[in-house]
Parts: sequence; C-alpha cells; structure tokens
Amino acid sequence: MASVKDVARLAGVSLMTVSRALNTPGKLNQETLAKVLHAVETLGYVPSLSARKTRGGHSSGKTIGIFALDTATTPFAVEMLLSMERTSREHGWNVFILNVFEAPPCQKAIELMLSHQPDGIIFSAMQLRRVDIPQVLRSVPLVLGNCVSTDPGLACYISDDEDGQYQAVRQALRQGYRRPLCINLPQSSMAWGLRQRGLARALAEAAIDTAQVLQYDLSSDDGYHETIQVLEQQLLAGNGTPPFDLLICGNDRIALVAYQYLLSRGLRIPQDVAVLGFDNMVGVAELFYPPLSTVQLPYYEMGRRAVLHLIEGRDDCAVHQVACPLVERESC
Repeated sequence: MASVKDVARLAGVSLMTVSRALNTPGKLNQETLAKVLHAVETLGYVPSLSARKTRGGHSSGKTIGIFALDTATTPFAVEMLLSMERTSREHGWNVFILNVFEAPPCQKAIELMLSHQPDGIIFSAMQLRRVDIPQVLRSVPLVLGNCVSTDPGLACYISDDEDGQYQAVRQALRQGYRRPLCINLPQSSMAWGLRQRGLARALAEAAIDTAQVLQYDLSSDDGYHETIQVLEQQLLAGNGTPPFDLLICGNDRIALVAYQYLLSRGLRIPQDVAVLGFDNMVGVAELFYPPLSTVQLPYYEMGRRAVLHLIEGRDDCAVHQVACPLVERESC
C-alpha cells in the first residue's frame, strides 16, 4: 500500500508539499499540485481520515466503514445503505462505503478500508448469506448486516424470514385458500430453509399436509423464466383451470412474471388465483395491478440497527432477527 513518502518521491516534492496538496491545495501553484495529484492517482494512495483529523483537517467525528457486497447494485437493497448513512449522520458519525463483489473481500479492498482507519466496520450483503470475514478486519468493532459469519462470534442483524413467511401464509389460509402452489427461491439460498419452516408451521396450523402441497424450487437466482413453465404445466394438468387457488412466490420478481402469465390466460387476481410475494420491492410492489400483497424485507431497519450497534458500543455477538411484516394489498 502506497505511503505519503512514495507520493513525494514520485512527484519529486517534499512531504510538506504533499500534505499541502491534500489538505490545503489552494496554497500551491497549479503545476506542483498537478504533479502531486498525478502521483496520488498513479500509486492509488488513499489519505488516512484519522491522520487528517489529527492534523486538524476538515474531517471530524468518528467513521464507520461499510463493505457493500452487491448491495449498492440492487435497487431495493440500497435502502439499507441509505439507512446506515442517515443513522450515522444523525449521530455525528462519518461513513465510508466500499462496494465489493466477493466475500471475503480481496486484499486490496481490505487495505483500502483499513487505510481510512474506521472506528467500526459493517459488512452488508444484498441477499441473506453466510460470509467469510478475515481476521484482520476484526481489529476494530465489526457487525454484519443481512449476512452471518461462517465463524461464530460476530454480531449480525438479519431478516426473520421464517416468521415473515409464517405470518403471511397463515393470514392467506385464514381467508379460506386451501390449495397453495409454491414457487420458491433456489434451495441453495439461505432463506429457502428458513421460509420452508415458516410455511410448514402455517400449513400445520391449518391442518394441511405439507407433503401434499405443490412446490417448485428455482434452479438459480435468475431462473425466473421457470415460473412460466411451472404455471403452464399446472394449467395443462387442470385442463385450463388452475389446480391451485394461492400462489406463494419466493420474491416479488417471481410474482411479477406470474402476474403477466396468469393475466394473459384470462385468470383474475385474486378471484381465480391469489398471489403472495416476498421482498416488497421499493417503488415496484405497489405498481402491480392489482397491488401485490407481500412480505417486507426490513433492509432499512437492519441497516439502522447495525449502525447503532457500533455507535452504542455493544459487545454482544448474537444473531439479531428483524421482523418481516406482512404488507396486505389486493392480490391476496
């Protein structure tokens, strides 16, 4: 990892000149400033925020560093990052967000994060999953958001998928639906097993044999085209009449594909088939026609609680489950 000495050597200037270029660039002529900035870019040098604070620079307060594993690339998961940033600022803390696309992060990403000398680190993920956390990151307070560590001993805040699925299916069955069809997330998904337990609980309470319930697991995270194949097979078996009265979808995107197919076949939602989603995709679920009943993944609340865990200096290592409330609309 490049140092300020490396920058000074490459630019052919003194350490003091590099310091001025980074902290008070207005005091340098344009030619010298350009040399220093070129060296900074060439070497990939990242100034330490803590060092700037020590020198009386513009940074103030404490800093939370956030590893965003695919989070910043997914519209409905961005809500978690927004929550983290807002909560931090409300308490006078700064935030540094670093997008990563693998877990554990590569060495360069780890060095970049630690170069900012954060007072705490959050590792967040778009999809509930297990992650490997390098030991070097545990040198500062660390908490996980929407993921759990493969090595126990780290606090995490995750969605309570089991109870969310249970509450939603129980409510649907109480309305009189008795013949559910489930199009689930892939079995490789961590959420799959949790939601299966929630589903089984709701079915048992309604005296419905889980073994008799029609279920299909997608083969991959993006296997949404399989939804149409499943529905076509079911309608063919029923001679055009669906043998199910409730479609339980693993997420709202599955529900979106199902909506298009069912409506194209002249079926009414929810009169002929009720549809239940999972996620409550921001700005999307309410645009379904009719509006989609779904389960809220609590991205905002997970982010808020993870930040407060660091700010309040909590030292527990528990798995904290955050409620997934049912959002009742008109499809179920």
